[in-house]
Formats: sequence, structure tokens, C-alpha cells
Amino acid sequence: MSADIVPLPRSRPTLDPMLSLTAAGMNSVNTVILARMQSEIPLIPRLAGHLISGGGKRLRPMLTLAGAELVGYKGTRHHKLAAAVEFIHTATLLHDDVVDGSELRRGKAAANIIFGNPATVLVGDFLFSRAFELMTEDGSLRVLSILSRASAIIAEGEVSQLSAQRQIATSEEQYLHIIGAKTAALFAAASQIAAVVAECSEEQERALEAYGRNLGVAFQLVDDAIDYDSDAAEMGKDQGDDFREGKMTLPVILAYARGNEEERRFWKDAILGHRISDADLAQAIALIGKHNALHDTRERARHFAHRAIDAISIFPDGKARAAMAEAAQFAVARGH
Repeated sequence: MSADIVPLPRSRPTLDPMLSLTAAGMNSVNTVILARMQSEIPLIPRLAGHLISGGGKRLRPMLTLAGAELVGYKGTRHHKLAAAVEFIHTATLLHDDVVDGSELRRGKAAANIIFGNPATVLVGDFLFSRAFELMTEDGSLRVLSILSRASAIIAEGEVSQLSAQRQIATSEEQYLHIIGAKTAALFAAASQIAAVVAECSEEQERALEAYGRNLGVAFQLVDDAIDYDSDAAEMGKDQGDDFREGKMTLPVILAYARGNEEERRFWKDAILGHRISDADLAQAIALIGKHNALHDTRERARHFAHRAIDAISIFPDGKARAAMAEAAQFAVARGH
């Protein structure tokens, strides 16, 4: 396959074209989400609604809808499947906040802080179950295989990240593998299933999967950069959370690799949890800036955004392709 890479524009991109493209479909998806998060146990919709209605962009289900628009699908199967994608994502966020001991999510108190860890984990399990109900109702074994496999890969990625936590020797290759699993796998699956329900060619299915996967990597790279160069208003969490939790993200990996002996001692102490004060965070940000680690992290994100845009260049130019390309551009531009 040969295709031209579409350059990223100089003007600041937004999600507005994607939001406009998928607005009608998202109304149907939201109806499914609201109906399927209900339960006779009042705590379940209360806790689930705390996060689901908490202001997230719902980019992952939008990818399913946008992919369907891109390939000209006229049915409605993708509405339930997009809801399933959002339930999988929400369930993983609930579990992640318990694992990380997070206090903020999307700018407000995390569910585990309000409702406690046991309830948060169990409602996450409930949402996973709802997702699989929606998948089985669709009736496609291919769709079920893609989304269930993605769920397993996400869990593996989270365990890999947990294993790498406070491990200063984590390499850039290991880090990219972790985010490819914990973040990009669901982006890829959400995009790919649009081609499956539309009964597209194998080439088109591969193209949508590649778009989602590369977009997911770019998105996570920028998230990890933002933790060291933006405040909580951008991420909906406290700046420096990754630093205090000892997460080996790419800005840290690059700064450590490029540092002198004294700087490396600082990073070793910090990642082990011995340097967690505001002054330590300020020093970490200074070292990351000194070695251009944020710039280079964003450049890697830009590379993956280019790859995402290139992947969908096999499709005819039009509103859907332009919106998806700008979504990739937006992923890179966040926090600048």
C-alpha cells in the first residue's frame, strides 16, 4: 500500500469536526449508555453515572461512529457497539483509579474517593459485563473476538505498567509496548469494528485498525507529557501524579537516559518514592526541560499521528476522513 502522508496544519486543530460528524450517532449511543447503566441496585447507576457523565470527550466511541461514516455504513449496529466500547473504557478507568489511589478524575473527586474502593471495583465489573452483553446481542463473533481481545490486552498493559512502576531501568521500547496495550488497543478495536459491521475489505479493516492504534499511542504520549507541563485543568488530575506514583513515562525515560550522574541519582530516588515534594517535582520538570524530553515526547506523538493519518489515506477524501485526520492533529496539540 502506498499513500501520501498528510501534513499537520499550523492552525490549532480541534475535535469540532469529529463532534459534528458523529453528533447524531452519539445521541443514539448515549441513549444506549444511559439505559444499560441502570440497575435495581441504586449504587450502581449512581457510581457509574459519576464518571460517565463527568465530562469525558467519549473519543473512543466516536472513533467507531466516524469509521462507519468513513466507509459509508448506513446501519445502526455500531451504536450498541460504540456504547460497549465506552463501557469497557469506563470500567478500566474505575479500576485504574483504585489501583493508582487517584483522588481526581476529569477535574472532580474520583469515584473511589466518594464511594470507596470495593464499590468502585464492583461497578467496573458491572460495566464490563454490560459491554459483553451488548457485544453478544450484536451477534458477530468477529466483533466479539476483537473487543474481547482488546479487553484482555488492556488488562495485560495495566499489569505491565504496574510491574514497571518504580523501575528506573524501564526502556523506551518497554514503555511503548505498555501504552500500546493499555491505551492504543481500545482505540484500535473501536476503529476496526466499524469496518467489520460494514463488511469492508481486509485492507480497509487493517487501515482503520492502524489509524486507531497509532492515534492511541499519540494520545497517550501527549497525556504523559502533559503531566509535566500543564496544570490539572487540562488533565483533570493533579500535575505530577505520574511523578509521585513512580511511573516511568517517556519524558522521565528520556531525561534519565540523557542525565549526568547526579541527575540520575535524583531520578532513582524519585522513582523509588523518596523525592515526592513540590520542590522535587519542580526539579524533575526542570531536568525534563533541560534535556528537551517534553519536546521529543511530543515529536514522537506527532510521528504516530502522521501514521494514523497516513493509514486512512486509502479512503476517498471527504468530511469523515478530514474529521478523523484533525482528531489525530488534536491529540498532538493538546496542552500546548
